[in-house]
Amino acid sequence: MIKLARNCGMMQASEIFKTMIATIKGKITELGSRSVIVDVGGIGYRIFVTDDAIHSIRLNSEVFLWTHLAVREDAQDLYGFMTKKERDFFELLITVSGIGPKTALNILSLISSDTLASAIRTSSSAHLVKVSGIGRKTAEKIILELKDRLGVFTDDGNGNLSADMSSDADALEALKALGYDFAEAREALKKIDKSISDTGLKVKAALKSLGK
Repeated sequence: MIKLARNCGMMQASEIFKTMIATIKGKITELGSRSVIVDVGGIGYRIFVTDDAIHSIRLNSEVFLWTHLAVREDAQDLYGFMTKKERDFFELLITVSGIGPKTALNILSLISSDTLASAIRTSSSAHLVKVSGIGRKTAEKIILELKDRLGVFTDDGNGNLSADMSSDADALEALKALGYDFAEAREALKKIDKSISDTGLKVKAALKSLGK
């Protein structure tokens, strides 16, 4: 019971932080090989970004990034993107079993979200296998799991993913914080009513399917 309460606290904290840190706007004070430090009101946030972002961002310049907070037991890492579309695609990628935030970032560093969407829709794994650490089997898994989900790209002129895909990633993280492993949490989310879009409601429905 104590462990469950602690895990529930972790889940609530995770959701609060994700809501609080959805975007970052500030001054670039340090550029690394794959991360930047953004000063916001005297607080420096280290944010992992794609190669394209590193090449387009300038030291001491103002930047606005769409962010995703990946919460684990031993770390809380921020990932930043120049567009909401790119952030949404990142959150879609990390719902694939075996694809973590670092791998998803590597994929988007080598392939644009538009090219990746096209590759998935046409079942072309050639682009994906170019990514370090992505073999043909993993590439085929990404295509298999995401091909039917790319229809959620909205035609709003910005190419944004629907909120459903973002909440999928948040719900998955919340279930993992409650102590469920990735595969168990993912299978539970597959079984819930597809019309549910709210993260909290998705978590409740998934827990119900798990018999909790």
